[in-house]
Amino acid sequence: MGELYAIHLFFPLLVATVEMRLLTHNHLRCQAKDVTHGGPLLLEVTDFEVAETDYNPDFLKHILPTLDWSGVKIVADAINVDGIPSSWDDKLLRDDDFLRAMHRLLLDVHIMEGTLTCPESGRKFPIQKGIPNMM
Repeated sequence: MGELYAIHLFFPLLVATVEMRLLTHNHLRCQAKDVTHGGPLLLEVTDFEVAETDYNPDFLKHILPTLDWSGVKIVADAINVDGIPSSWDDKLLRDDDFLRAMHRLLLDVHIMEGTLTCPESGRKFPIQKGIPNMM
């Protein structure tokens, strides 16, 4: 806790905004030596918060086609969100309701407590106080 306090003294806003967004999940990978792909990591959520952010459709149109869609499905299932398409289709970028739903899922939901699990090795990584521990 002392290290977190020291960080807060020098970067007070950093500590307040460090919670893991579901968008972050899509980019996390297990880096163990015996793992070849390392993701997408499985996700078990025990606590999450929703913090609304400004809707930015241009950002979503840029980022959504680059995501590992199986990872998007994993996070949607982890917080019981239905209606996510099983595969990516560029036509979805023209659907404002879909973009708003993806914004809420990927940017407004913050995982506070849970576990990430490598699908290859089974190694578990805890998420505590919004911070995934990948060590």
